[in-house]
Amino acid sequence: MPAGSLPRCDFEGKDLLLKYDASLPADLKVISPVVEAVMTLVEEMRCAAGKEFEVETALREALANAIIHGAGKDPGKMIQICVTCDQSRGMLIVIRDPGEGFDPNSLPSPVVGQEIYATHGRGIYLISQLMDEVRFERGGTEIHMKKR
Repeated sequence: MPAGSLPRCDFEGKDLLLKYDASLPADLKVISPVVEAVMTLVEEMRCAAGKEFEVETALREALANAIIHGAGKDPGKMIQICVTCDQSRGMLIVIRDPGEGFDPNSLPSPVVGQEIYATHGRGIYLISQLMDEVRFERGGTEIHMKKR
């Protein structure tokens, strides 16, 4: 798949309530407008009824990680996002960055030892606590988050 192409969401078909695809510059200023647009659609379509806070927080964290760590806050680089939702499978959010990737298993736990006092490094932990399923693809450059 070409680097600039949008990530493919696993949820496809006629039962989709929502499909949102976008490419955005790796600029922290785009997080709030994108999250607000997605959450407006999520609320209108009732994709995560009662779970909007979890989805919004995970989405903000994943976008921030992609922009900061994956693209080095370089607005010349692009982040891709795909959001889909259907009645039977729930909601899927896929975010891809142009970075080199990482091994999520190598991250220290932010709730153990000296990491408790760290001022950063809780994004992946929060996402995994808030979403029902989280997996990394493409060497850690793509996160797939599901909420049922």
